[in-house]
Amino acid sequence: MLKRVVLPLIVIGLLVWLYFWAALSWSYSTGDRAGWVQKLSNKGWVCKSWEGELALVSLPGTMPEKFLFTIRDEKVAQDVTRVMGKRVTLHYEEKVGLPGSCFGDTRYYVSKVTVSDEIPLASGVMVPSREGQAAAVAAAAAAAASAAASASGR
Repeated sequence: MLKRVVLPLIVIGLLVWLYFWAALSWSYSTGDRAGWVQKLSNKGWVCKSWEGELALVSLPGTMPEKFLFTIRDEKVAQDVTRVMGKRVTLHYEEKVGLPGSCFGDTRYYVSKVTVSDEIPLASGVMVPSREGQAAAVAAAAAAAASAAASASGR
């Protein structure tokens, strides 16, 4: 009786655990998406996960495409919350084979966020962000002051 009931249940449980371990540790694809995070919320009745929306704009004046993503790491969710409203690049891993929404509503799991200082319009054409413009103005002012000091010292 023990061998007929308990042993198959242990084997089935081990196989299920192995399947979920493999699905969570293997990535179908990895990549980066750049845009503006316009929504981030902690959702779920029992299994909570951070679900977000990134607005991807390829050209100014066009309708943004939305990239839906999931965050499982609390620190990454805090980082994304801190940079909302700025242009960011999200590094993600695509996971396939995870059933239900307990692991997240999407297949795209964000693992890192970085702030983008410049906005590329075309190959070789960049529009600096406000922070980048402020740094450029400060550098130009310092260079002008240095040039003025060296000119007056002659």
